[in-house]
Amino acid sequence: MPEGAPGETSGEAPPGPADPAPLGVGRTPTGVPDVDARLDRLADADDLPVSSHLEVYEDVHQGLRDTLTALDRRPGPPAPPAPSP
Repeated sequence: MPEGAPGETSGEAPPGPADPAPLGVGRTPTGVPDVDARLDRLADADDLPVSSHLEVYEDVHQGLRDTLTALDRRPGPPAPPAPSP
């Protein structure tokens, strides 16, 4: 029987309703390497059981918070001088 012919089994069972399956949601890169790396981490959840998703989501959330916090720490332009009385 040719490969992939109807009725042929590959030795792997088809995924069941409780098995992990990729959602197939596309993502557009943001252009911010730290943010893109965190969003790429979400793909790890595709291969994990639902009970392990929380760990991935918390890791991504914390990483995004850290990235935003780092933006607040970057030096900006100097503050204008205080008016003299």
